[in-house]
Amino acid sequence: MKKTVIIYGSTTGNAAMAAETIAAKLGGGDIKEVAKASKDDLENYENLILGSSTWGDGELQDDWYSFLPTLKSANLNGKTVAVFGVGDQFSYSSTYVNAMGELYDAAKAAGAKIIGATSTDGYSFDESTAVRDGKFVGLALDYDNQDSLSVDRITAWANQILPEL
Repeated sequence: MKKTVIIYGSTTGNAAMAAETIAAKLGGGDIKEVAKASKDDLENYENLILGSSTWGDGELQDDWYSFLPTLKSANLNGKTVAVFGVGDQFSYSSTYVNAMGELYDAAKAAGAKIIGATSTDGYSFDESTAVRDGKFVGLALDYDNQDSLSVDRITAWANQILPEL
């Protein structure tokens, strides 16, 4: 695996827990809270895994807002990016993991090769901007309603993306 960093934003700790589990399942990688991330983190790693919980009416986790312009303006050509999102598919059924869609859009616009799309099977939600061509653009997690499935979902996703990292 090439040099990999997981950058995440977490308010309640679920996205942080996901980042740690993803790193463990991948067998390594650096982990950084987005509030402590810098442009150097985007430039010095070949692989980026970006994650956020979704808040309010489908917004990114608060700490992402000051870093999003840096992500959008970065040159990610030649970099491989995977995204993950944490949300509540029942209470926020019309905006489930929308933050993941926003991270995907920013990384794609910056020229990254995006990997790690996953099936929407097994989830129950109405809408999500993180669904493209019938799949999630990355790994969707719901610790509130499907906590027991999280480790298995992370394991399957890590196995899916590892060959490309």
